[in-house]
Amino acid sequence: MSAFGAYSRYYNLLYKDKDYSGEAEYVASLIRNHKPGAKNILDLGCGTGRHDLLLAGMGYEVTGIDQSKEMLDVATSHLSTLNPQPASLNTDPSNLNFIQGDIRTVRLSTTFDVVISLFHVMSYQVTNADLRAAFATAKAHLKPGGIFIFDCWNGPAVLTDRPAVRVKRLEDDAIALTRIAEPVMHPNDNLVDVYYQVLVRDKTSGEVEELRETHRMRYLFRPEIELCTAENGLSISEYAEWQTGKQPGFDTWSVSFVVR
Repeated sequence: MSAFGAYSRYYNLLYKDKDYSGEAEYVASLIRNHKPGAKNILDLGCGTGRHDLLLAGMGYEVTGIDQSKEMLDVATSHLSTLNPQPASLNTDPSNLNFIQGDIRTVRLSTTFDVVISLFHVMSYQVTNADLRAAFATAKAHLKPGGIFIFDCWNGPAVLTDRPAVRVKRLEDDAIALTRIAEPVMHPNDNLVDVYYQVLVRDKTSGEVEELRETHRMRYLFRPEIELCTAENGLSISEYAEWQTGKQPGFDTWSVSFVVR
């Protein structure tokens, strides 16, 4: 997860086309269906806090945890935009709290109605020890009857529609950004190393900065999740295609789980 540190400055631009509003509403719908009356949420691996801002705007009290100080600096900077509040975001800053911590080991002195972990954070838990530790953290912070919602890379789809080289180009008033992603699969470990080259051109000076990162991702299968939930006294309540709620198939790269 520390892989995000170097380009946290460009993170929001890289994902400006990501449907955060739709994703937050999808998560809220899962909460309404599986834990009606929920008041507070813990977000494991909150990144720059975009989902948390939206969920807080729906009235939830949200605590976000991330290992990256750089990501949390961006998340915290968003709080300053809430006073005065934009008409489109009725968020009380007191409903949001961001904490630096490792989701495998962090332990807070409170429990929550809902624990979430979004944008494939669970796929960054690349060893069995990492994955089991993250589930233990979720369990430790759930109130009785609480639910854990997360998404991840879906193994059957990754093996059917294998990752390929991708190029993404974005810009704003200050910079033009090109990101090249080159994947290398490790089939015997259920892992994909994604090698990122990020070129950032300053529009004023013309200077170009180059960043290189490797993100190691694990694709997961439902039986693995069943094992992790069972050893924590949890069980799967819903397994579906991310955002659509449809039955996952060989073309479903991203899936969501609701466990309790």
